[in-house]
Amino acid sequence: MPRLPESAATARRLIRVALTVWGLDDVAEDGALIVSELVSNAVRHARRDSIRVVIDRPEAMRVRIGVVDFSKAPPLRGEPDPEDEGGRGLALVEELAEEWGTEPLPWGKQVWAQLRGKGRE
Repeated sequence: MPRLPESAATARRLIRVALTVWGLDDVAEDGALIVSELVSNAVRHARRDSIRVVIDRPEAMRVRIGVVDFSKAPPLRGEPDPEDEGGRGLALVEELAEEWGTEPLPWGKQVWAQLRGKGRE
């Protein structure tokens, strides 16, 4: 995807569709929020013109959402003042995800978050 703010909307749609198709509707909105935050961070901090959104399903009720960029700098969780408009993205990811982390790559990194769904009843 282009490293543009508008790519967050495309990534949210991608995540919602994939999770709905897999019967994981219960985590679709959390997944959309997480990918939006990860894409926003990549747009702000990466160096090249593109990013990649990855969604993997390692187990039937577990998904891993990742954003790959060309920056090797790890994401830093901010401690914003109450009146600051930004800086809460990784705290939100941490709150919504079962776990999250960063995987270094030879040319950049993947920041990922894992969700566990209940599936369709």
